[in-house]
Amino acid sequence: MREGAIEVAPGRYRETYGRYYEEFNVGDVYEHRPGRTITQNDNIWFSLLTMNQHPAHCDEAFAARTEFGKCIVASPLTVAIMTGQSVSDVSQKSVANLGWNDIKMVKPVFAGDTIFSETEVLSKRESAKRPEQGIVTIKTIGKNQHGEVVCTFERVMLIWKRGFGPMEA
Repeated sequence: MREGAIEVAPGRYRETYGRYYEEFNVGDVYEHRPGRTITQNDNIWFSLLTMNQHPAHCDEAFAARTEFGKCIVASPLTVAIMTGQSVSDVSQKSVANLGWNDIKMVKPVFAGDTIFSETEVLSKRESAKRPEQGIVTIKTIGKNQHGEVVCTFERVMLIWKRGFGPMEA
């Protein structure tokens, strides 16, 4: 049997992801793979879906006149991709996201950049109201293909403890 799978019957395995509350250790860092290359189509579609009409994201003629000289990726798309990259490692067994804090856009992201993310566990504590769950705070750092930090944020999640939650079925 490989790690990341559970035996559900003799010779039958079910893939599993994420961590239970007990598996988080303060100070641990998880590198999320694969990276994600962002295209201009991603950027335009995301801008349209979210009704972000700023021309710096979808109008090359306008963007050419900015300090960047070309379209920049909408910052919420960068945050969404970084969050998505971390799900299979840190929040697949969550009940809910309780919030994002201290989001920082450190460097612009452009179409063609590949984002790689990593997450550090900052803290964890038992839930006072939900004994079958705990609260975990993490910090996720996104870097481009050159290793330059482009975005950081903290996220607080409510996580199931081992033996509880819908993934046990």
